[in-house]
Amino acid sequence: MWECFGAAIERGGGQVRLNTEVLQIKRDGMRVRSVITQNAGQRIEVEGARFISSMALVDLINRLDPPPPREVLAAAAKLNYRSFLIVGLVLDRANLFPDNWVYVHSAEVKVGRIQNFGNWSAAMVPQPGKTSIGMEYFCNEGDALWTLPDDQLIRLATEELAALRLAGGAGVEDGVVIRQPRAYPVYDGEYRTQLGVIQDYIKRFENLQTIGRNGMHRYNNQDHSMLTGILAVKNLMGESHDLWNVNTERSYYEEFAATASKRSKPPETEAAPDVAPHVA
Repeated sequence: MWECFGAAIERGGGQVRLNTEVLQIKRDGMRVRSVITQNAGQRIEVEGARFISSMALVDLINRLDPPPPREVLAAAAKLNYRSFLIVGLVLDRANLFPDNWVYVHSAEVKVGRIQNFGNWSAAMVPQPGKTSIGMEYFCNEGDALWTLPDDQLIRLATEELAALRLAGGAGVEDGVVIRQPRAYPVYDGEYRTQLGVIQDYIKRFENLQTIGRNGMHRYNNQDHSMLTGILAVKNLMGESHDLWNVNTERSYYEEFAATASKRSKPPETEAAPDVAPHVA
């Protein structure tokens, strides 16, 4: 889906830059002027009229130049995250079990969830007659599991799949490890207070919107996360949506979309805005 999304952007004259780090977000008062990025050692300054960010709030706040007020920096520093890594295994059998994914609650293994990608779509399997399994581990960035070498993680995942009797005797032909830092925003005892400070500050920006799970520090599902992106673009086109009202605690996607459609219509005289860079 996202490959098709990227292709549509490029057909429309936009650019998609992968493996690009955001170094600084330049601002004049409460208006973002440009973003300094780096790819393969090359720095590029991207200017724009409107900006949409899905990066973790702690990273967004710490990359603002000039820096935000001291209390906003302090609030960002108190936001916590849980990280995630997945060990992808390719097995030499077409069918292992019928589930799309399995949640694991056994204290005897470290794996927390197992995905069977071929049961989502045959296109997610490298070739016919094989099975692609994702062994998912929840951890903290920098802990013992996170820093375990890839070959040891692949061996661990292989052994645990067998111990859970889900491999069915199939052999593992290949494996890969993907690490995702800050995958889950943590709801601890003080996150609401800290998030409120950051939220009030971000709302003061004239041309910046934050979206998605990390961009709002909310444990939204994928539908709600994508909805914030859709509504952010609608805001650029002249509508008025409060993105902070999109969350799993208040509404399902269908309910929110129906309500938002009735509540907000674009003004007829609004001119089309400039293209908005997306800071991921």
